[in-house]
Amino acid sequence: MRRHLLPIIVLLLASPSAFAMRCGNRLVSDGAQDFQVRERCGEPFWTDRYTNIEVIGANGPLERQRSLQFDVWYYNFGPRQLMRRLVFREGVLLREDALGYGVDAIGSDCNPNRLADGLSSGELVARCGEPASRRDLSETIVRRPAPGVELWRDHRREEWVYDFGDNRLVRIVRIVRLSDGRVSGVDAVSR
Repeated sequence: MRRHLLPIIVLLLASPSAFAMRCGNRLVSDGAQDFQVRERCGEPFWTDRYTNIEVIGANGPLERQRSLQFDVWYYNFGPRQLMRRLVFREGVLLREDALGYGVDAIGSDCNPNRLADGLSSGELVARCGEPASRRDLSETIVRRPAPGVELWRDHRREEWVYDFGDNRLVRIVRIVRLSDGRVSGVDAVSR
């Protein structure tokens, strides 16, 4: 049995469809174009976008800057399936991540006590809907891995405000801090 298990595992790892996302009867895998994914899977329920810049020849006689655009799409396939996050670089699918289980309807499964660190922005929107307000606190981080080379990366920081009502039982506002598309902290503020 052990002798047969290793070749099976190798075949699964080598097969591109072993890790492909299924949309109906069609597959989406790494290397797919964004328009192909949209055609096969429909519109994502939430998107995010950020840009990195590569600088070659910094502080030299000739400098080249290249902007790299990353798009992040989130899909919800209902409560019996895992949500999916797709990361595109320059319109080409770079990777696909499985997240927690989906929801019946966007914003229909929000519990202020389950806003945990590490939750992705898409999972947060799926559970709680879009926030009442958003504040952008982003900054740019510059790395210099070699002389004349700089890598500029957006460090995306945001604060999202969720208002959970104003009645005798619930008088809570949550300020959710996100860092690079993930919850990094939650503060409860009374109304």
